[in-house]
Amino acid sequence: MDMNIQKYMSFVKTIEYGSFTKAAEILNYSQSGISRMIGDLEKEWKVVLLERGKGGVKLTSDGLKILPYAKSLVAEYEKLQMQVDELNGLQSGLIRIGTFSSVATHWLPNIIKEFQKDYPHIDYELLLGDYTEIEEWIMEGRVDCGFLKLPTHFDFETIFLEQDQLMAIIPENHRLAECEKFPVSALCDDPFMLLEKGAKAEVSEIFERCGLTPKVHFTTWDDYAIMSMVESGLGISILPQLILKRVPYKILAKELDVPAYRNIGLALKDKKTASLAVKRFLDYLEYR
Repeated sequence: MDMNIQKYMSFVKTIEYGSFTKAAEILNYSQSGISRMIGDLEKEWKVVLLERGKGGVKLTSDGLKILPYAKSLVAEYEKLQMQVDELNGLQSGLIRIGTFSSVATHWLPNIIKEFQKDYPHIDYELLLGDYTEIEEWIMEGRVDCGFLKLPTHFDFETIFLEQDQLMAIIPENHRLAECEKFPVSALCDDPFMLLEKGAKAEVSEIFERCGLTPKVHFTTWDDYAIMSMVESGLGISILPQLILKRVPYKILAKELDVPAYRNIGLALKDKKTASLAVKRFLDYLEYR
C-alpha cells in the first residue's frame, strides 16, 4: 500500500476511534507506528494535527480543517481497494452500519446470515446509537448506512423496511391486564417510563397528538431497563413491537386504542457513491 495513504488512514482512524491504540488494532500496526506516521504527516505538512493528552487525542483547529480531505481520500482509497478485489473475484469489503438495539438484536442477525451465504468475505462493523447519533454518523461518513425511524434527514436516500406497531407495556398484575386494547387516556394514570434519548422519539409524538401529559418518572434509551422496571411495578411504558420479539420479563404488551406506529428504514447519504459491498447489501435489503 502507498505509504502516504497509510499515514492518512492512521490520522483518520485515530480521530474516528479517539485513540492510537484502537486505530492500531484496526490497521494492524503498533501504537508507536501509528503515532509515528501521524508525526510524519505533521512534519511533511508543517502543521500540528493532534493534541495528545491523558484523555486520548483531540484535533487541533488545523487538524479539523484537514480532516475532511483526509477522510475523503481514505474513503476513495477503500472503494478503489474493493473495486480491485471485486475484479479479482474476492468480493471483500467492510460494511459499517449504524443501528439501534432492537434492529441489532432481532433483525440484523438474520439479514446478515442470509447475506453471508452470497457474500461470505464481507466484514461488518455495527455502531449502536439512538436516531440522532445514527443520523450524525451517516452525515459524517462514520457509517455507510444506518437503520432509522422515517422520515429522516431530507438529504438522505432511504429504503422503507417495515412498519412497527407501538404497544402499551404493563405489569402482569395491572388493573387493565384484561383489556382488549389499552386506552391511550389511561397512559397518564401510572408513572411512565419513556424510551427516549436526546431527540424526541415516537412515544412523545403520541402524547402530543392526543394532548396528554404523562407522568414521566424515568427516561432511558435501554429498552430492557424499561421492561425490567415495568415488571417491577414501577410504571408503564410504550415500546415498539420489534423490541418485544423475545422478552425475558413478566410483562404484558397491549395494542393501543389509538393505533400508533414507527416506520423503520435504512438511510444513506448517496447510493451512487456507495461501495460495491454496500450497494449489494442495499439491493438485498430492498428485495428481501
